[in-house]
Amino acid sequence: MVGRSQTDADGRSEDLYPTALRLQAGVYRLTFEVSTYFRSENVASFYPEVVVIFTLRDVAQPYHIPLLLSPFGYSTYRGS
Repeated sequence: MVGRSQTDADGRSEDLYPTALRLQAGVYRLTFEVSTYFRSENVASFYPEVVVIFTLRDVAQPYHIPLLLSPFGYSTYRGS
């Protein structure tokens, strides 16, 4: 595990990994534990978590990986 974070009110995580840590090129996995959010909203959902696996090729570039979520579906992409 490289880091752990909780999203803010806008659904963003600014502290996912320690700033002193230099990421290396390679394959990473983000696991979004979405069941807690849906329970807090009193909404039944199909997915308890969403796993996104991606490859970092150029660690000098910023990476933004949005997760668009509904109770019965999701999508993700590499943002800018």
